[in-house]
Amino acid sequence: MTKPPFDAAELTVGQLAARSGVAVTALHFYEDKGLIRSRRTAGNQRRYPRDTLRRVAFIRVAHRVGIPLRMVAETLAELPEGRTPTRADWTRLSAAWRAELDTRIDQLTRLRDDLSDCIGCGCLSIDRCVLRNSDDRLGDEGTGPRRLLGGRLAQESRSDPPDEGPAGRP
Repeated sequence: MTKPPFDAAELTVGQLAARSGVAVTALHFYEDKGLIRSRRTAGNQRRYPRDTLRRVAFIRVAHRVGIPLRMVAETLAELPEGRTPTRADWTRLSAAWRAELDTRIDQLTRLRDDLSDCIGCGCLSIDRCVLRNSDDRLGDEGTGPRRLLGGRLAQESRSDPPDEGPAGRP
């Protein structure tokens, strides 16, 4: 596919996929979830505003660092329509993710430090494993690895469905 002209106001789904490095199916998924938008031509073909490239890049980076698509959608809903988001827009909106990222960093640090001699299932270090849950006492707190989830994420895991994504896509 040829690169679209720099001054092209709109991109086809193929051009957007080629320029963003995201599969067409993922773009359709993002659109279904309200993360990006398009208009339809008279022939029912999708056309995306050029600033969608920046939105897709934002989605990919956010999801790569573990921000759930639900939070990405909430953030993108605050962005202005009809103009390319500015650096100030991105700075303001991404600041809301700081606590989420700090929580994830804390979890990964604990995982690295506490499970260094364990393969994760507890069978090789059951006498000292931080995941050990004698008599399923932690089951009263909810599902999943309660000690690894920590406070806020443990609360969310009780009420949030798992993050959806297109097959094979983060």
